[in-house]
Amino acid sequence: MRVSRFYLDRPLAAGEVILDGDVAHYIGRVLRLAPGAPVQIFNGTGLECPGEVSAVSKRDVTITLQQPVAGTPESPLHTHLGQALSRGERMDWAIQKAVELGVSEITPLFTERCEVKLQGERADKRQAHWQQIAVSACEQCGRSVVPVIHPPMALQDWLSGLQAEVKLVLHHRTEQDLSSLPAPRSAALLIGPEGGLSAGEIAQAEQAGFHAARFGPRVLRTETAPVVALTMLQHLWGDV
Repeated sequence: MRVSRFYLDRPLAAGEVILDGDVAHYIGRVLRLAPGAPVQIFNGTGLECPGEVSAVSKRDVTITLQQPVAGTPESPLHTHLGQALSRGERMDWAIQKAVELGVSEITPLFTERCEVKLQGERADKRQAHWQQIAVSACEQCGRSVVPVIHPPMALQDWLSGLQAEVKLVLHHRTEQDLSSLPAPRSAALLIGPEGGLSAGEIAQAEQAGFHAARFGPRVLRTETAPVVALTMLQHLWGDV
């Protein structure tokens, strides 16, 4: 039987916890879990608590937790995805799938051909929305560590502060063979917007230590590219 997993932003310990708000509504009204139903609670730090529903009311749900245990190990490859902003569900989908594929960090990027404009309160709300997508993806895929979704920033600023052993920018006009690179412990991946990165942006990335790489003969959409690229990186150097 599949055990439902839920994120709880607090320290974990054996005993009873009372959940309210959206998570209680989801457990009691959407999933209709009854007392005795097994659950798994995690807080994003790598620990999980097995438990079971002990009471359900209209306003809250009580969960009885066992002692915390180590969750599913993270990939040995630390990956930082720089994803150019795209409209609507495309960005949401890219973040969700990147989390499922073990990404460690995601930074949304403003690029020359990016049509999305975010600033101030609107940018804060979108970042919180993307972070919740990451949490939900972890609940679904079994990860115990929630990746960080950084605030959106300009591509040049991201390039100047980035630290990674291998840095890759997707560019379909190159013949770079990834298998020729030494196996790293960390990798950064730059994905352009729907119109692609400009020649100047690719040059900036290369000056910042990025290798141009392509992942097959076809031009990939901005939301498909991180899925393909992360799968290949995890296959070469991670845990896929």
